[in-house]
Amino acid sequence: MAEKIKLYDDSKCTACRGCQLACKQWNALKAGQTKQWGSYQNPPTLQPNNYMIIHFQDVKDDKGGVKWLFRKEACMHCTDAACVTVCPSGALYYNREFGTVGLNHDLCIGCKNCVAACPFEVPKYDAGTDKVYKCDMCESRLANNMTPACVKACPTGALSWGDKETQLKRAEARAKEVGGTVYGPQYVGGTHMAYVLSEKPAVYAGIHLDPGVPWSVTLWRGFLKPVSLLAAGGILAGSFLHYLIKGPKLPYDDAGAGKKEGGE
Repeated sequence: MAEKIKLYDDSKCTACRGCQLACKQWNALKAGQTKQWGSYQNPPTLQPNNYMIIHFQDVKDDKGGVKWLFRKEACMHCTDAACVTVCPSGALYYNREFGTVGLNHDLCIGCKNCVAACPFEVPKYDAGTDKVYKCDMCESRLANNMTPACVKACPTGALSWGDKETQLKRAEARAKEVGGTVYGPQYVGGTHMAYVLSEKPAVYAGIHLDPGVPWSVTLWRGFLKPVSLLAAGGILAGSFLHYLIKGPKLPYDDAGAGKKEGGE
């Protein structure tokens, strides 16, 4: 199967938030209590019960007026995913068929390593369930030859799902047409969600300008983890060798201990 990605074109987005609602419905995510904080954006950030949100931002245009900028935020499904690297239980994994990053909640132990490691700050921890939550690109839909729920619900074509090479060519052509840029695929070994941004990335509030795998994750994967595995293997090998040479270590029984003490 050809590798696929989701493409978001902010110049076509009307911020109807149909995608946001479709995501909650498909994943059976409960509503949460929010507060007015001076923005149309709701909720203000990703949450355990909100796998994606639409950012609202007003900026000055080149004529001195004001225009809206919208931006979809969700898991980027990195090819080199820091969350998968640091997950000790295997709850986070690569879906090799689609190139996405899945999450098995049954295996999640709530360690929050992924929360600290993600360069896009996507995984969110829920203290109530002691588990982490994030978008899995509607893996259950993809497995049944359907598009992600957010793509299905988009009325303007701002969201699309398709073969990676075709999508990236479309993104580059569209970015050139609107005088914008493509964001996502140039980071973390490539992402399976890409943006066509009509402005430079620096204009967008909250966007990560230079996301990368944290040095601590790189150090763990490249040095500390192999060393720890070697050390653990050495301990097991040493213990087994000791068993072969010395045999099992058995405590004296009461009678044997008494004879030894009497003999002395």
